Amino acid sequence: MISWRIILGIAKTHLLSKIKQTATAALGVTFGIGAYITLVCFMTGLNNMLDNLILNQTPHIHIYNEIEPSKKQPISLYEDFENSFNVVHSIKPKLSQKKIHNALPIINYLEEKDNVKGALPQVKTQIFYIAGSIEIGGNLTGINVIDEANLFNLSDYIVKGSPEALHNSDNGILLGIGIAEKMSLDIGDRIQISTIKGDIFPLKIVGIYQSGIADLDAIQSFANVKTVQRILGEAENYITDINVKLHNIEDALPLSKKIEQQFNLKAIDIKTANAQFETGTTIRNLITYAVSIALLIVAGFGIYNILNMLIYEKMNDIAILKATGFSGKDVQFIFLSQAMIIGLVGGVLGLIIGFSLASIIDTLPFQTQALPTVETFPVNFNPWFFVIGFTFAMISTFFAGYLPSKKAKKIDPVKIIRGQ
Repeated sequence: MISWRIILGIAKTHLLSKIKQTATAALGVTFGIGAYITLVCFMTGLNNMLDNLILNQTPHIHIYNEIEPSKKQPISLYEDFENSFNVVHSIKPKLSQKKIHNALPIINYLEEKDNVKGALPQVKTQIFYIAGSIEIGGNLTGINVIDEANLFNLSDYIVKGSPEALHNSDNGILLGIGIAEKMSLDIGDRIQISTIKGDIFPLKIVGIYQSGIADLDAIQSFANVKTVQRILGEAENYITDINVKLHNIEDALPLSKKIEQQFNLKAIDIKTANAQFETGTTIRNLITYAVSIALLIVAGFGIYNILNMLIYEKMNDIAILKATGFSGKDVQFIFLSQAMIIGLVGGVLGLIIGFSLASIIDTLPFQTQALPTVETFPVNFNPWFFVIGFTFAMISTFFAGYLPSKKAKKIDPVKIIRGQ
């Protein structure tokens, strides 16, 4: 076998002698990889932003008491009707309380588990917001605001004020932006809330909350757990919900099932709660990767066509090479080397162009009322995208050059010389 130095030298000469065709093939790879990097970085960044908009605010496991009909009606417990077919109309939900029994010991039990990052108590209640003659129905949630900010990124959705301002206020409220706009209220103003029992309490607005979901922002507000317990006239152990954050989201489903069996409570894991949303995310990702791979395949066909034509134009050179002692395998390596050089140059330039375009997109202003904390278009600079793009460029150029090089390997130099 001829040395690689000679093979690469001949491949370089062939490529430089047809510089326009070489440049065209390399640019095909360059723009294919560049478009792939730009598209996949932008689309996955956009998908991550949409996912985080929902999932950042969703606990991995939500524990609460669910109001539901009794599974066994009194007639089913009566022995005389044990073997009968009983029909009960207008079944009413069983009398149950929203409060989670032994909530504080349950929280302590969960936080001792190695796979649990945190378990936070909440007190939820329905209220009316009152400002003058205006009354709007809504929800008030009692939270430990500092812990919520640390575990569920609550501070990302506070457009005015801060978590610390709510934490330090015994009668403060973090008001949804939809309610604030309807009632023309701002930080420092006071708002009265009325419970479903008719009790009225004045609260001071210490922050404005905007989740990006208009229907939620039009009803939701937050206060400290102790504040809501005082409004409801309940003790410190009155907890209606527990939100659990895990180190690994995959542990959510088995742990939720265990909690339901162990404590006789309703425990919803994040994947069950957002099943439809995850389906949409999966479809968007499939479309993104399908289009990206199509771009790379098109670039590979361009290289194949150019190398195929190059072999026909280099028939005499191939015949001379074989006549001077080059084997068919040496000739094949020469044309494979040309394909790999095109892939290497085009791939590196494609990565540079893709990174540059993605960086430009990352600086473009993106302003929307639904996402106040997002200032520029979201871009995901995952290093694996660049590794995959370059690897695919080399693999596609290898296969694009393999078939033409195999054809060059089988060329009979005697027939070519006789044909001349």
